[in-house]
Amino acid sequence: MKIKGLDIIMDKQDQEIRALLKDYPMPEASAGFFDQALVRATHEGSRRQRNRWLMTGFGSAVAAGLVLWMVGGFLLATPDLPVADPAIPGITMTLEEPRTINLVFASAEPLDAATLTVLLPEGIEMSGFPGQREVTWETSLRAGKNLLPLKLIATSPYGGEVLATLRHDDRGRTFRLRVDVG
Repeated sequence: MKIKGLDIIMDKQDQEIRALLKDYPMPEASAGFFDQALVRATHEGSRRQRNRWLMTGFGSAVAAGLVLWMVGGFLLATPDLPVADPAIPGITMTLEEPRTINLVFASAEPLDAATLTVLLPEGIEMSGFPGQREVTWETSLRAGKNLLPLKLIATSPYGGEVLATLRHDDRGRTFRLRVDVG
């Protein structure tokens, strides 16, 4: 019963509103008005849907990137990789580009007939000694600082340690140099 009463009230209000609107003239809709309205409404909905899909795709790409970053961080962080010793001096070389490094040997007194041996890691060569990983020669050192320039060439992308050993009589000393190829 209340529903019927509500319908009657709504009808009465509708009639009053229609009566008031009759006083205001309204132009007739053009022939293509309804078609244009439908096209606009459809177009707005498709644009919103397209934007929604773009945002969904963008959000998915960001989430996938974060997952890859986390998984990659766990998989690539292997504790088996050797860590470079910061106490060992190092240089960075370019592949196939000769680079001169200077080794300095300090001696308190002159040394005659000292033996110098240079051990090279695989992929690092000394100019004039292609393919040799160990080069040994005899030299004399004067008292004070003695400079030995070595021209090295990186033949592979892997570096390593260059060891230079100086021996005289029963004494010896080894110098280490870390070589990175980048």
